Amino acid sequence: MASTSSFAPPKLADFILTERLGSGTYATVYKAYRKGNSREVVAVKVVAKKTLNKASTENLLTEIEILKTVRHPHIVQLKDFQWDADNIYLILEWCSGGDLSRFIRSRRILPEIVARRFLQQIACALQFLHERNISHLDLKPQNILLSGCVLKLADFGFAQYMSPWDEKSVLRGSPLYMAPEMVCRRQYDSRVDLWSVGVILYEALFGRAPFASKSFAELEEKIRSDQPVELPPGAKVSKDCRDLLLRLLERNPDARITFAEFFTHPFVDMEHMPSADSIEKAKELVLQAVQKDQEGERSSALSLYCSALEHFVPAIHCKSRNPFLYSVKQYVSRAEELKALLASDNKRSFEEARSARDVLRGKERDGLLTLIYFNVCFFMPVYCVFLLVRLLFYCFLVISFFFGAFNHLKTKTLVFFYLSKTAQNSSQSSRC
Repeated sequence: MASTSSFAPPKLADFILTERLGSGTYATVYKAYRKGNSREVVAVKVVAKKTLNKASTENLLTEIEILKTVRHPHIVQLKDFQWDADNIYLILEWCSGGDLSRFIRSRRILPEIVARRFLQQIACALQFLHERNISHLDLKPQNILLSGCVLKLADFGFAQYMSPWDEKSVLRGSPLYMAPEMVCRRQYDSRVDLWSVGVILYEALFGRAPFASKSFAELEEKIRSDQPVELPPGAKVSKDCRDLLLRLLERNPDARITFAEFFTHPFVDMEHMPSADSIEKAKELVLQAVQKDQEGERSSALSLYCSALEHFVPAIHCKSRNPFLYSVKQYVSRAEELKALLASDNKRSFEEARSARDVLRGKERDGLLTLIYFNVCFFMPVYCVFLLVRLLFYCFLVISFFFGAFNHLKTKTLVFFYLSKTAQNSSQSSRC
């Protein structure tokens, strides 16, 4: 089926492997194209059989089993797997944006609104895994890939099926992102993933991990320390963000935020994250609001309209914007009308109605800032390349013009010299 050498990528029957994207102890990942008309782009994880021991073989089998059964928009999809005498091949979904580590390094730090959007997507994937008793156990920016603005969890090489009460003792993951109980006590459970999420969020906001060190000895000392994790001096983050970070980075796993608390935390706010479900939730609330409005229950209708807006705005960033913007404006207008009707009767409802437009404007502003940020990040390099090519083209035209003019002048000079020489020779011949 395939063959390989130490200098060239392996050869597969259905794929053409090209550039090497990265390598680890047991595997190397290549970019590849499916043969035929489709030219589908994929990532191929090549695991050399000779590097596998009993533990790594079990890890690989678990990884394949997990990826075969899970389908989620924020988890890299396993399309197929193959093997031959030398290697095992995992055919994976291609993510063109690279990994989150490279994304953070190229920008140094991320704005809080962008870090929050990323965190919501990670939380969405973790909730899906947690409901199926799956722990990743190696969460880090290098194992989170980008496809446009969408994050996808990858590399389930250390993942395990773990119930909330299950404990493990085998050291897994990367030291910089390992929870203290994994290093110090060698007894841990699924809550280590929450610690890793805290480290990732910390790194996204401040440009480095909380235990960043120059040596492994220094790193181990920081991990084993009893001192609580603190944010950098002068850290400018919101109250909710600060609260979540410190609760995720709690050294004592029993005092750490739980999965249930994490998924419902105000900073994560999964209920209102941009998703395909946002529009359905908004529609359901609008139908209830319209019904209450028709029944004359203005206060209830107003409350439902406000709740619907909180779901409509995320939907705008997940779907085509114009149709939803029109709908949102209609509901805001109706909320304003209800505000006017209720202003004299119910001050509380008046304040709630006045907040409807604030909800829309605030969430819309954050969404637009996120979109602008990603447009600058992803399209500015392309635009710069376009300008450079255009500049080189104009330089080529100018050089060609001067070169042509020079050749033309040179030709005229040679012709003039030739004619002058010919006339001079003719004159001398006539005298003779």
